[in-house]
Amino acid sequence: MRGDRRGLEGKITRVDRKNYKILVEGVTREKVDGTTIPVPIHPSKVMIVNLNLDDKWRREVLKRKGISEKEKITEEKIVEETKPQKQRKKKRQQKVEKSGKTGGA
Repeated sequence: MRGDRRGLEGKITRVDRKNYKILVEGVTREKVDGTTIPVPIHPSKVMIVNLNLDDKWRREVLKRKGISEKEKITEEKIVEETKPQKQRKKKRQQKVEKSGKTGGA
C-alpha cells in the first residue's frame, strides 16, 4: 500500500515477530555480490487481499472472534455508515450557529 514496493503482490513467506516485519515472496533486493535477499516489510504497509482458510485451527480462531467467512463489506454498508457521521456534523454546526446567535444578542 505504501513505499517503494507499492502495487506488488505475493505470498507471505515468513513472519518475524521479534522485529515486527514480514517477508513477501517476490520482494527481494540484489546485493553487491549478486545474491538476492528478501526485503523485510512492516505489516502496517501491507494489505491482506486473500486469506488462506484451509487450516482448521485458523477457521476456529476466526469463528471465536466473530468473523464470518462469507461476511464481506459491501459499498452499501460503507455508505450507510458514513451517512450518520455527516448528520452529526450538521447538528454540531447548527448548535454552534444557535449558540453564536444567542451569545451575541
